Amino acid sequence: MKSASLNARKQRYKAITRALLAGGLLLSMSACTTLGYYAHLAAGEAAVLRARVPIRKVIADPRVDPALRTRLALALRARAFASDRLDLPRNQSYTTYADIHRPFVMWNVFATPALSLKAVEHCFPIAGCVAYQGFYQKARAAALAARLRKRGDDVWVGGVPAYSTLGHFADPLLSTMDRWSTDELIGTIFHELAHQKIYVKNDTAFNESYATFVQREGLREFLADNHLRLPDPAAATRQRQFTDLVLATRAKLKTLYASDLPDTTKLHRKQQVFADLRQQYARLRDDDWHGYKGYDHWIDTPLNNAKLLPFGLYDRGVPAFAALFAHCANAWPCFFAAVRRLGREPAAQRDAFLGAEPPAAP
Repeated sequence: MKSASLNARKQRYKAITRALLAGGLLLSMSACTTLGYYAHLAAGEAAVLRARVPIRKVIADPRVDPALRTRLALALRARAFASDRLDLPRNQSYTTYADIHRPFVMWNVFATPALSLKAVEHCFPIAGCVAYQGFYQKARAAALAARLRKRGDDVWVGGVPAYSTLGHFADPLLSTMDRWSTDELIGTIFHELAHQKIYVKNDTAFNESYATFVQREGLREFLADNHLRLPDPAAATRQRQFTDLVLATRAKLKTLYASDLPDTTKLHRKQQVFADLRQQYARLRDDDWHGYKGYDHWIDTPLNNAKLLPFGLYDRGVPAFAALFAHCANAWPCFFAAVRRLGREPAAQRDAFLGAEPPAAP
């Protein structure tokens, strides 16, 4: 369902497990709590890995739903295409399927102070800092969310249908992805394999913009090569317009929070900003989108600072990576070599690249 797919698009690329399983112990918690949390993550990942079945075996099982067999067969073709044509890693990731019998594989908890857009971060030795904390059990996520709300933070809990461990394990396709379109499924394979190929510590915007470009261009090439229908451009336009609306709201809040107004006034005006967001969304939906309601669920559920955090991380630098790809004459090995060089540059230079006009040729 389209109204549920927004959270999928914004959440499924979250790197919580790649940080936790590759990075080790959480630094900002007590030793006892850290060990308990790490044990929870290890047990959750182990359960997912135990559920893996080779996709070819699933396809060969006559008891399997024919629609699922067709999807998985296409996924295998996309997985081969990723390595053969897109120069992405050739390994066992996404060659297996795991039915985990729940709607999400993890739940991420985002939090900010009530009058700030700065995320409450969690840091790990190898993968760096991330703006959320993830749990395999919804009750654990809800418990942390309740503690953070009690101390006055804005909190949002988002379900995660899929994740990557950056190649540390052979990640499977998950039953939580079954409700996605085939384009979303194939794009996710390309996106997560891109993370496996190149991942820059402590730079979510760079990592996600890069992987989002690989996802979109890889999907376009795969669909064209297989004579399949290209994605509806109207859907991409709606997603961009909605994201722009949310980012504009975030900019208003940032200005408000930086002002010299009393906190009580800021809190009152904060609610007005969110009310304005709902009104602007309604006009966009009813006029420009001719009644398309795909984002109604997100806009109708409680709004706060934390709920805005995922926006802007995935699209900001896509045009810069597209220009870099063009400078490489659309050659993937050249593109990845250039991205890897950029990943070794100082953070300020990478940030400038993401927001810059088309970059110089590599």
